[in-house]
Amino acid sequence: MATILIVDDDRALREGLAETVADLGHTPLPAASGSEALARLGDTAVAAVLLDLRMPGDLDGMATLARICALPDPPPVTVLTAFASPANTIEAMRLGAHDHLTKPIGRADLAAVLDAMLRSVSAEAIVPAAQSGHPGLVGSSEGMRRVQKTIGLVADTASTVLIQGETGTGKEEVARALHAFGQRRTRPFIPVNCAAIPGDRLESELFGHLRGAFPGATADRAGAFHQAEGGTLFLDEIGDMPAGMQAKILRVLEDCVVTPLGGRSGRVAVRLVAATHRDLPALVAEGRFRADLYYRLAVVPISLPPLRERLADIVPFAEHFLAPSGKRLSGGAASRLLAYDWPGNVRELRNVVERAAVLVRGGVIAGGDLDLPASRTDRRTEDGHAQDWLAGDLPGAVARLERTMIVRALRETEGNRARAARRLGIQRQLLYAKIERYGLGVPDAEMSGEPTSDVANPDASEETERG
Repeated sequence: MATILIVDDDRALREGLAETVADLGHTPLPAASGSEALARLGDTAVAAVLLDLRMPGDLDGMATLARICALPDPPPVTVLTAFASPANTIEAMRLGAHDHLTKPIGRADLAAVLDAMLRSVSAEAIVPAAQSGHPGLVGSSEGMRRVQKTIGLVADTASTVLIQGETGTGKEEVARALHAFGQRRTRPFIPVNCAAIPGDRLESELFGHLRGAFPGATADRAGAFHQAEGGTLFLDEIGDMPAGMQAKILRVLEDCVVTPLGGRSGRVAVRLVAATHRDLPALVAEGRFRADLYYRLAVVPISLPPLRERLADIVPFAEHFLAPSGKRLSGGAASRLLAYDWPGNVRELRNVVERAAVLVRGGVIAGGDLDLPASRTDRRTEDGHAQDWLAGDLPGAVARLERTMIVRALRETEGNRARAARRLGIQRQLLYAKIERYGLGVPDAEMSGEPTSDVANPDASEETERG
């Protein structure tokens, strides 16, 4: 049994959490404000904290989190909010939160996060810094929230980050967020597209040159590594880098020394972030990319899911791109955006939305105003019928989306619920509950009319898979 501090200014929510915590075998310790929470921590041994983000008074959730994490031996803290955003997710993780969850939180999720916090070792206090924003990083889907949490955990470190994802998924925006939320934010962010620069010029672009180093070098030029001194160097499309340059980049990563063409070597202090749409492990296997460089780059890998797997982000992205025009989407337009599979990802969505904003004279963009290929806009449910995602009320729409994603995950994992839960990014116990809620453990017409006996016997192959 552990003492769990519950901090929330809403009495009903506080009492509801306390009841669940008690049912899970722990001792709830309620606090109605940040100040009361800090006082409780001063006179009671607390094993973990559940902290509301939005609270009135001088100490809101983020300020309270910063105070807790600055304690000599802080307990793990999970931030709870009904208003999750990329900025507050990243900042909470950067300040030292164990996790950042959206309300309402189910019993299974609460049990899982409490178990994880109680098993964790208290981290060294992280000194809070002024919050900075990065408006280009949009998204509240589970996939994007995982990305945002990773950004918050590594933003203040010097670790090399490798961002992988399809073209147009927003890899540069993630790199910029890593810079904007970190301690290097006041120093330069220098992006270099390795695929856009000819191989014979790339060395000069990265390392610089002295006058006369080669024909046409009429003046000294600082390379990208020196331009990014103290800040972040972003190497986009590093999978297209020539083999000769790969060896030189590896040397810089290992020694932190750069040699301009025709000049002397000098040390640099730069945080390197790389990105690619290519399958680097496959290129390594083919001998087209150095294995040692790949492992040196992928200290912290971040995988950006394609937009078609992030339905929850499509409309927020569209509204973000529409904001400068002052126009808005109709329900039909939003539904049509959700039905399209976005092969060009966020970049394609931006082009479609901005084109509509320019060409539509009124203040509302209708479904017919969106220039989308008809052949790719008929996203169907598992039973083959067109889905109107926005029909009915909000709980009904969320349930339809949730059920469809679970059915697809179960089908793609051949009914193995452990693998399906990992694919969906949720705890296996929560998946079990949702399978029961939606009746997916019995024969179901929406599962192509076939019995789901493999779903009812979910994890027969799990031990084999682990082996």
